[in-house]
Amino acid sequence: MIAVIKYNAGNIRSVAFALERLHVDFSITDNPEEIQKADKVIFPGVGEANTTMRYLKDRKLDVLIKELKQPVLGICLGMQLLCSYSEENDTPCIGVFDEQVKKFQPLQHEKVPHMGWNSLTPTHSWLDSDVANKFVYFVHSYFVPVNAYTSAITEYIQPFSAAMKKDNFYAVQFHPEKSATVGEKIIRSFLKQS
Repeated sequence: MIAVIKYNAGNIRSVAFALERLHVDFSITDNPEEIQKADKVIFPGVGEANTTMRYLKDRKLDVLIKELKQPVLGICLGMQLLCSYSEENDTPCIGVFDEQVKKFQPLQHEKVPHMGWNSLTPTHSWLDSDVANKFVYFVHSYFVPVNAYTSAITEYIQPFSAAMKKDNFYAVQFHPEKSATVGEKIIRSFLKQS
């Protein structure tokens, strides 16, 4: 069973639809016991870092998430909240990845948020190898710089972490649930982890 962490995030339904298409059993929950018992956990998110961290802290889910031992996948805001700090409203985050989330600073006429399809360059990666140079869907104004945990890079204004991995924690900045067949492959890559 997959637990999809429920909180004030905007893309939980699209993650649910993606899992339904893959015929995966899942529940959408903020129940700590259910989350702990799940085989795998998905931590999705579209929203604002500070409000979301407040919601997680009120329910002690920030501590619970950090202590999980099964594979955990952070998506978009979920990936950013797994870092130690976000520049978005000066927000301390969960701290699985000891990295800081930065705001895109346009160099010329680039638009922020970064929105649309962009390609992946896997580094040492847990991602299916044939996603190299394939396009996935992004919507974000904040990014995690390339670091020791980076498992795929995308370039917009500057290179940034499109995916990361540390121990049992996996994370993607893009939306696999909105990235068609490539996104499906990426979700499958995660579901194969043990």
